[in-house]
Amino acid sequence: MALSAGTRRTVACVLVGLGAALLVAALMIPTYTVSKVAKTPLDLEITTIAENQPGEDSLVLDSKSLTSGDGPAVVDKNVPLISQRFVTVEEPSDADKMTLQAGQTLRRTDVQGDTGLLTAAIDRVTISRTTGMPVDEEPNGSIAVTVNKDGSVMEPVQHTGIGYRFPIGTEKKTYPYFDINVRKSFDANFIEETEINSTKVYRFQMIAPVTSTWDVVKSPTNRLTLPAAKWGVTDVPADAPVTMTRYYTNVRDLWVEPQTGTVVKGGESIHLFYARTADKPEVTALKSHIVFDESTVESQLAIAEENTDKLSLFGRIVPIVLGILGVIALLAGLFLGLRGGSAPAHASPRGTRPTPAPTAADTGATRWDGDEAPTTQFPRGDYDSPTEQIDTNKRP
Repeated sequence: MALSAGTRRTVACVLVGLGAALLVAALMIPTYTVSKVAKTPLDLEITTIAENQPGEDSLVLDSKSLTSGDGPAVVDKNVPLISQRFVTVEEPSDADKMTLQAGQTLRRTDVQGDTGLLTAAIDRVTISRTTGMPVDEEPNGSIAVTVNKDGSVMEPVQHTGIGYRFPIGTEKKTYPYFDINVRKSFDANFIEETEINSTKVYRFQMIAPVTSTWDVVKSPTNRLTLPAAKWGVTDVPADAPVTMTRYYTNVRDLWVEPQTGTVVKGGESIHLFYARTADKPEVTALKSHIVFDESTVESQLAIAEENTDKLSLFGRIVPIVLGILGVIALLAGLFLGLRGGSAPAHASPRGTRPTPAPTAADTGATRWDGDEAPTTQFPRGDYDSPTEQIDTNKRP
């Protein structure tokens, strides 16, 4: 059923308006909606597991040997190590910021029970959901310094660099990276662009210089005084007290998916040692190269892919679809409007009075007046009046 001219004009206006609205939405979504979506999700819950690398040094000081026996301290070799970290989102968190809490442990797996635990820490920091940087508040975080039966005792610590997430849209540049072991930030330098399981990643490397842990936390284990023989020191009498400080250094490698800032792989070459001076290690406390295991890498890649798909959906796919639909609606509206605006040739001009039906006098139709012979009427104005009348009944 054909649409009337008025209906066509109405439909055309609706289509043009709809098309314009879809085109505006296609332009606005990448600039507005994506900025809302491009944030670290608040339901973040990540478990990472790292293990020492086979064939490389994995040394651990036997702490019992420091306080028992007469011989020097014992450093175990080829110790299997596992590092676990569990990250959750806590309050305060909102549209712009989020608080991350990370519980971390390092243990040797060749020893049963709590005796295998080497280090433990709980780190808490409030960061921007887009940049990954700590918020500009003081304090913006805390670290557990004591663990007892009543729970963790958190000490306020000002965080100054990224730690668990790189920025949304990570760039090939240097970022400050916060090391919770010495509570300072060091440069994480861009090293290379590479791939992990066909996913593009940026590799960064952070080097923590040799630092006194005693200067960070005045813990008894960070500075010890023992007989020289226990330290294996021979330049002084065996029973002479020798005080040593525990030092820390680390080379940390991070492989980051750049669109989401997800750390898909991480590794640490950590070295803790006791010494009288920082430049001369004397007794190793811990030395190992620990790297995310394969299941952790796959899990992190899945998280990165999920967030990448979300960014792609709102940043590219939805705008393209809306743009195409907008153009189609706009063209259809213009076509229908232009087609509906031309009236058929036989239609009366809008606003004029209809032409009256022709009469017999106008058309030249034969008229009968009673018994008289029919006469012919010509249309008025169509022909000139005759100049001469001929009597056809007159005979010569």
